[in-house]
Amino acid sequence: MSTSAHRPDLADLDAFTAVARAGGFRSAAALRSVSASSLSEALRRLEAQLGVRLINRTTRSVTLTEAGAQLYQRLVPALGEVGAAIDAVNSFRDSPIGTLRLNVPTVVARAILPPLAGRFLREHPGVMLEVTADDTFIDVLAAGFDAGVRYDERIERDMIAVPLGPREQRFVTAGAPSYFAAHGRPTHPRDLLDHICFRYRFASGVSPTWEFERGGETIKVVPEGPLITTSGDLKIALAVQGLGLVRTFEDFLADKLADGSLETVLDDWSPPFSGPLLYYPSRRQMPGPLRAFVDFLKREQRQ
Repeated sequence: MSTSAHRPDLADLDAFTAVARAGGFRSAAALRSVSASSLSEALRRLEAQLGVRLINRTTRSVTLTEAGAQLYQRLVPALGEVGAAIDAVNSFRDSPIGTLRLNVPTVVARAILPPLAGRFLREHPGVMLEVTADDTFIDVLAAGFDAGVRYDERIERDMIAVPLGPREQRFVTAGAPSYFAAHGRPTHPRDLLDHICFRYRFASGVSPTWEFERGGETIKVVPEGPLITTSGDLKIALAVQGLGLVRTFEDFLADKLADGSLETVLDDWSPPFSGPLLYYPSRRQMPGPLRAFVDFLKREQRQ
């Protein structure tokens, strides 16, 4: 039977472009919140139907064959046209249907997006919201997302940006009353060098310095302590137990500050900064779910 008798499934073609774009099965699977084995099976199906190898697999990476490279170059705009065709139909509906893929920082996923997402999904029951919480700086559009959320210093100039959530946020330094009773309160950022501090580490392995600013003066501190973690919840829990200090988004500590289990210090060295922005590329035909979300955010900001 000829391969033309059974044309490849659109989902398999989409899986192929995801793997090719991400440069590997695991990274593509993580970005799409699916299993690597499901993508691998889709590739096997596609190659069997086409009768040609599309990807060379090694233990470390995947590379496109010549046939795979040619298919990828033609598929990307073609799949884009499929999406545009569906969005054209969406324009005839009161509410769009389809998937909106967002890549957002952890703080946005935990503290800012939940109430917004709830109101948006109630307004648009035909939209599937696919959210990946990620603190690394990737090309979210190349990774297959419709839009990303970042802070303004991380947004490319050719992107359109729309405010999402609070217009101002703050980093604060906090500890439990029992910690301050035992160790005293720092009154200057350099005092932190004599305190027990719990530090955060990004998935990339980078552990950021603690940065403070007052009256145009900026001070960066690399504090020390018995814990470095990728879990914000763990360091906050240990701080509540009086074992050390944390520095993080004020939003993460709102309930602990409200009930008195944590108290802030060095507030005069912690000025506010601009809140997060949804960003997306300028294009004539905007996906229906994304257009609906942008319109929703603009209404939210006016209220």
